[in-house]
Formats: sequence, structure tokens, C-alpha cells
Amino acid sequence: MFKRLLFISFLFLLCECKQDKKDVFPNQTATSSTSVQYANGFEIKTQSNEITIVKVLKPWANAETTYTYALVPKEIQASVTLNSNEYDAIISTPVEDFVVTSTTHIPALEELGVLNQLIGFPDTKYISSIPARKLIDAGQIKELGVNESINTEAVLALKPDLIFGFSINDGNSTYETIQRANIPVVYNGDWVEETPLGKAEWIKFFAPFFNKTKEAEAIFSKIETSYLEAKKLASEAKNKPTVLSGAMFNDVWYLPGGKSWAANFLKDANANYLWNLTEENGSLSLSWESVLDVGQHAEYWIGPAQLATYQEMEASSQHYRQFDAFKNRKIFTTANTKGETGGTLYYELGPQRPDLVLKDLIHILHPGLLPDYVPYFFKPLL
Repeated sequence: MFKRLLFISFLFLLCECKQDKKDVFPNQTATSSTSVQYANGFEIKTQSNEITIVKVLKPWANAETTYTYALVPKEIQASVTLNSNEYDAIISTPVEDFVVTSTTHIPALEELGVLNQLIGFPDTKYISSIPARKLIDAGQIKELGVNESINTEAVLALKPDLIFGFSINDGNSTYETIQRANIPVVYNGDWVEETPLGKAEWIKFFAPFFNKTKEAEAIFSKIETSYLEAKKLASEAKNKPTVLSGAMFNDVWYLPGGKSWAANFLKDANANYLWNLTEENGSLSLSWESVLDVGQHAEYWIGPAQLATYQEMEASSQHYRQFDAFKNRKIFTTANTKGETGGTLYYELGPQRPDLVLKDLIHILHPGLLPDYVPYFFKPLL
């Protein structure tokens, strides 16, 4: 379990084409595009014949493959002929029954009002959403095993309209089996995005599958406004505290690269993240000695992986005691904010609500700016 949670933690630090479908949308002249301002991983265009073309540009880190999906409204399906060779899937909309494979998908579906159409999920115990847990308890959302090896027979028995797939590479044989059974797999690459608003904007990716584009734009606009207002507030802080991050696993210290999602939060919170000049958009793998050399006197330690208490940290490694943030009890973690069945809420809801993450950090790093704010994800280490 600990190794799995560490994998999930480091996956959040990571990141940051099929040759016959590179840069253009097939055939039809596009009449409108969904505005995508921050996300780099997808594009959406609606054709004059009402067909929507969704392109996934970055399904996983360092992907050399892109995916193109044609979304055809059910009312015109009988009158439309498409060349299936131009698309990875042709999907009738609005989608009714579906499966998702990452907890990061849950909040967007909940916000769009389509969560009650979700019929399957791998490792349901990691879901923290209260409405989703009620559906799980009622037997509406079925357990599908483990994401790395979904129970294919269970998926085929459910017969979903499609699966929103999550993968770290193109070697998922389970998805290939499911596709051969004529169940489309649509790749979602929200986790590859490097910026907080870029991840959150993936709610617009889900929207056209359910005819919810206007709703998604309105939801994201509120999140964007809240985030940018918080960022502006942080910029007014008079000091810029130094920050350390990450933790050790098997004597290797993993921490966010300077261009990663986590590092961008600290930048927008007006903090001096001590590795912010590194070029990696994923995680750094360093020796504890090198981290001590740079971060021994950091004022704050944000995100020590899944470590939840000072006692746990000491038991894990005595090296942690040498850092000022440890001595001064200035370590903050998301590990103590869990859902009903033990899932870490940050991994599920954080990507969809970056404004809450940023406000947590501002409250911690600049106490005078949001004095009455109650942190949502990041809490003091116990």
C-alpha cells in the first residue's frame, strides 16, 4: 500500500503521434472551437455538420502518439458517414453509461452532473467523493479491479458506451482487448499538464461527450477567477519564504522539478521554492546529502510525500531531523486529509480545484493574507 501511495505521489510530480493523424483535423471545415487557454493536452472543434472532433495531444508523458475522436450526435447518426480510418473512435453523444479509471476524473463528472451515469471504476476504495461513495455503496458503480490490469470480463459485462482511460504509456494490453470488443477507450491526459489551471481545464474535455460544453465553460471560469484572484493576493506579500518539498524512498529523495505542477503552485503562491530553476517538468531524484545542502535552512517543507507525522518521519529516516523545517515544526502535508475509505482527497480533487490548493499554500506561507481561511488539503504534520 505504501509503495502504491508513493507511486501516486510521484505521478503527481511527473511531467512535466500517430503519424497519419498529426496536426490537422480530418476533412470537415471547422466552424467553432472550444476555448482552451491553459491546457496543452487536448483540442476540441465542432464541424459545420455538428460533429465534434476531440484530439488528445498528450495522453501520457513524452507521448509520440496522438488520438482523434469523432463525436456524433445521436439524432444525426443515421445520416452521417465517416471514414473510421481517420479516427481512433467514433462515439455517439450524449454518452450514457461509462467507465473512468482515475480519481482525478471524478470531480469534473460530479460538477457536470453526470456522475450518476458512471457504472464502473478500478480500485473504488480510493474514491473520496461523497456522492460517488453513495453510488458505490448502492452497487451502481462496480469494482473493476486494479487500474494497471482492469478486470476485462467485468468491463465487458457492463457494456459501457466508452471508457475514459488513464495510462502512463502505450503498452496497455487490457485497453486493446476492450477496444476489440467494440468498446471505445478515450485517453485522458490531465495528469500530464504542468500548470494548475491547465489540469483544471480538462473539465472542458469531458463536456462534449455529454453535451455539457456551456456548463463546463461556466464551471471553469469560476475556478479560473478564484485562482487568479488568489495569485494576485499572494503577489502582494512582502516576503518570499523558502520552501523544501518531497521525501526519500529507498535512499533517493524525490521532489518536484522547477517546471512541474507542484512547483508552479509554489511560484503562484509567491514562495521561493529552492529548486525552481531546474528545468524538469516532472520529479527530481536526488541524494539526501544534496537536498540537505540546499534545503537545510528552508523555512517551510510542503508535501513530504505520504508521511503524516513527525514520528513517522523520524522512523523513516533520521536524516529528516537535520532540517530546520522539521525542527521548527513547519511541515505541511496532504496525507492527513482523507476520504471515507482512506483515499487522499488532494489527489482526487486538487487537480480540479487548484484555487483551493493555492489558497491553502497562501494561508500557510503568508499567514496575514488569509487569516480566517480554513485549509482544505494541506494540514500541519501531526
